[in-house]
Amino acid sequence: MGHFLTNQQIASLVEAIQSAENHSTGEIRVHIDSNTQDHYAKTAFEIFKELRMDKTTDRNAVLFHVNFEQKYLTIIGDVGIHEKVHQTFWDHLHDYITSEFAKGNYYQALKSAILETGLELKKHFPVEGENPNQLPNEITFS
Repeated sequence: MGHFLTNQQIASLVEAIQSAENHSTGEIRVHIDSNTQDHYAKTAFEIFKELRMDKTTDRNAVLFHVNFEQKYLTIIGDVGIHEKVHQTFWDHLHDYITSEFAKGNYYQALKSAILETGLELKKHFPVEGENPNQLPNEITFS
C-alpha cells in the first residue's frame, strides 16, 4: 500500500466499517486497486460482483473502489440504498473524498465517508432483531 495508508490506518478503517454497519443491515466494503489503468467504473462493478456485494438481503451494500496512484474513486451503491439516497448523496461523497485525496488526506477522507455512509444506511435500513454480518469487513486489494 506504500505511502498512502499505514497498516494501522487500514485496521482503523476496518473498525470504522464495523461501527458504520453496527445499526444497519447495510454492508460497506473498501477495495484498493493498484493495477487498473483505465475502465475504472467497469472494474469497480466487476469487483462489486466478485465480492458478492449484489447478494445482500436488502441490496444495500456500498463499495468504495479506490486507486490512489491514479487518484481515482468509484462509489457503487446497490439498488436498495441507491433508491433511498439518490445520486446527489453519492456525488457529494465523491466530491468530498476526491478533494481530500488531493490534499493527501487519504485515511481521513475514507474514514469520514465510511461513517457518513453508515449513518445513511442506519436511517434507511435500521436493524430489527438479529444483524448478521453478510459480508466480511476486511479491506481488499488488487
